[in-house]
Amino acid sequence: MMKRVVITGLGAITPLGNSVDEFWKNIVAGKSAAGPITKFDSEKFKTHFACEVKGFDIEQYLDKKEVKKYDLFTQYAIAASDQAIKDAGLNFDSMDEADRYDIGVIWATGNGGIGTFESQLKEFNTGDGVPRFNPYFIPKMIVDIAAGVISIRHQLHGPNYCTVSACASSNTAIISAFDTIRLGKATIMIAGGSEAAITEASVGGFNSAQALSKNNENPQEASRPFDKGRDGFVIGEGAGALILEELEHALKRGATIYAELAGGGMAADAYHLTGTHPEGLGAVLGMRKAMAEAGIEASEVDYINAHATSTGIGDISELVGIKKVFGDLPVAISGTKSMTGHLLGAAGAVESIISVLAIKNGVIPPTINTTDLDEDIPIGLNIVLGEAVFQNVDYVLNNTFGFGGHTASSLFKKY
Repeated sequence: MMKRVVITGLGAITPLGNSVDEFWKNIVAGKSAAGPITKFDSEKFKTHFACEVKGFDIEQYLDKKEVKKYDLFTQYAIAASDQAIKDAGLNFDSMDEADRYDIGVIWATGNGGIGTFESQLKEFNTGDGVPRFNPYFIPKMIVDIAAGVISIRHQLHGPNYCTVSACASSNTAIISAFDTIRLGKATIMIAGGSEAAITEASVGGFNSAQALSKNNENPQEASRPFDKGRDGFVIGEGAGALILEELEHALKRGATIYAELAGGGMAADAYHLTGTHPEGLGAVLGMRKAMAEAGIEASEVDYINAHATSTGIGDISELVGIKKVFGDLPVAISGTKSMTGHLLGAAGAVESIISVLAIKNGVIPPTINTTDLDEDIPIGLNIVLGEAVFQNVDYVLNNTFGFGGHTASSLFKKY
């Protein structure tokens, strides 16, 4: 018999706040995190703004001497996972080593240490040509290192790896952690993702791909999912961490339970290098698989946290897929990237936190900035615009899609 899995801890480092409470307050209030890029001189690029993490102090979590070992994406991972562990009331130091054999980490990223990679190559290319690299270059850069660092930091010996499926990466990590516990291979998993890709290479690359908004005159309103005037996504950064725990284990230790993770569906568009299937094929398969695994009907879903990046093709294809699955059912839909920007590989984890808190607090967050709905949107969809809606929420689907056709939908339910 499959184990049941619940969420017992949350942690967040985001453009809207460096704690879960601050982040959630700003999400419900409908605030935009967009502003001028401060990490580098963006004047030579077409886009001059992003959703940056503000006021982050890694020395709250790490000794100053340790900081140089880690790329910013790993620093975000350390901070968010530490928050989630504390929130869950877990004290690994008091556990026997054998107990920590059943606690693991699946941590995602889309780009890993791209900032480290970029800076090291610049340093090499401006020198005398002699290969001189920082001894931490490789471990700072590789995508799996955040998962490894979290396990080392807390001496956790359970399953440990990184999932990489572009912008679906951290939702994939959460679903993989869910499956690990359900199959009895762990009792607790730290799952989530982090990204620190507001760099020259990322902004330049996404600009070349015509993916980023260029609304430099009004960045706070640039991320406008489903709007006729949308012109691309706003890049963001940060991390989200969730503690997934086997239900009986959580009950035995008296843990606070936010919600239950009831299903996860992963699929592929198998259609295009960067574009989503125009009929939402992968999205349809992912959502249906998640609901089937949870044993529920479409009519039971109250809210969908849409991927909704504010790109032309992507927004419409997702809504076409939702229409195929839900028809004329009044399920609420919102695009919270309108506030946070697109956190790439960390998006699924941060939006899973939103999904869990929507259930816990009975709130459906808004889609901001959207004033003129695209005429190609299927009719009859219940898109929440402008302000949060306060209502009972029992089931939430969290959709994420990535370059390469990756799709992942996680389904949370009220416990």
